[in-house]
Amino acid sequence: MPTLNKIRSALAVARGRGSGSRAVSPPPAWRRLRTAITAFFALDGFLFAGWVVRIPAVKEQTGASPSALGLALLGVSAGGVITMMLTGRLCHRFGNHAVTVAAAVLMSAGVALPPLTHSVLALGLVLLVFGAAYGGLNVAMNAAAVDLIAVLGRPVMPGFHAAFSLGGMLGAGLGGLVAGQLSPARHLLMLTVLGLCVTAAAGRTLLQQPAPPAAGPGGGGTGVGAAEAAPRAGARTGPGRRLVLVLGLIALCTAYGEGALADWSALHLAEDLGAGTALAAAGYSVFALAMTVGRLTGTALTERLGQSRLLTAGGLAAGAGMLLGALAPWTWAALVGFVITGLGLANLFPVAVARAGALAGPGGVAAASTLGYGGMLLGPVAIGFLAEWFSLPSALTTVALLATVAGVVAWTVRGAVGH
Repeated sequence: MPTLNKIRSALAVARGRGSGSRAVSPPPAWRRLRTAITAFFALDGFLFAGWVVRIPAVKEQTGASPSALGLALLGVSAGGVITMMLTGRLCHRFGNHAVTVAAAVLMSAGVALPPLTHSVLALGLVLLVFGAAYGGLNVAMNAAAVDLIAVLGRPVMPGFHAAFSLGGMLGAGLGGLVAGQLSPARHLLMLTVLGLCVTAAAGRTLLQQPAPPAAGPGGGGTGVGAAEAAPRAGARTGPGRRLVLVLGLIALCTAYGEGALADWSALHLAEDLGAGTALAAAGYSVFALAMTVGRLTGTALTERLGQSRLLTAGGLAAGAGMLLGALAPWTWAALVGFVITGLGLANLFPVAVARAGALAGPGGVAAASTLGYGGMLLGPVAIGFLAEWFSLPSALTTVALLATVAGVVAWTVRGAVGH
């Protein structure tokens, strides 16, 4: 492995060839690091989706009522949100790379636990552990990605989140294939083995590779990860903290829509528009596919439009798309609306988290992520209450409202977010 001095030398050479030049190829160490971090994003989505598709079987095994299952499932969210802020501190102390690997080991082991439970209480407790690992991994790997982005000089965060989406699609697809052949315990144990193998392979690169050096005023490296050095560069000022909260608000608005569509899109298509079972299930599928496509093109879009324009355009597009998806009288038009919504929302969360990390290090990633996942918690619950009070189409218009708010907020703070 290259030593830290070699990495610093490579950074100096790259800067010497011209600031911002895209012709400069990143050192091999950074390419390996990017591959390893991408693997952890994909693993995160893969493991989480693998658990989600077995929820019905675990519900039957524990004998949980719908309300009791809902309370048990809150363990994932509660564990994640509680751990996210703590993870920022752990990253400062032990480094983003070490915490990423540790959280991935815990999540890989934790995914095998739910089918071993036989009561709602036990299920809730193991999901608390699983959620804690999930939240910790999300903060640590995003912080590691922010470090790498700082030295690559390219806004590649959407690509990492595209790997998460692809991993989720693969995990859900595999779960559907093996559901009839393997019990939940054997299926999720298989995921544990796969997760530990990926962690061992990708984690070796992270543990042996130091965090990319942050750029100093004189063009040299400090040997400290960019995300970890950022707070020492003045991001803990009042305006810096407020901007992190604003970016967290954008992430919240985005995640609110993701959570709402995951839980309510199929019901809207089936009950409000009369779609068949298969067509109703396609609602979230086209939305998720659109988000994946949007994230795969996110780096190119960010380079062309800039962060503030991308956030603004994405929020406004998602708002318009969701109005169509919620209020259209035809199924095909609603599906088109879901696609537009997915494309619009795709890059809001990754760009907001990346900018928060650049401003305030792992603490910024943790703050923005906590607000974001809080929105994912809030969305399905809020839609349910609003649907009962008014109607489901009316409730889904709140997704359009918050997406539009995200776009307007991004435009309002465009000078601080960056062009």
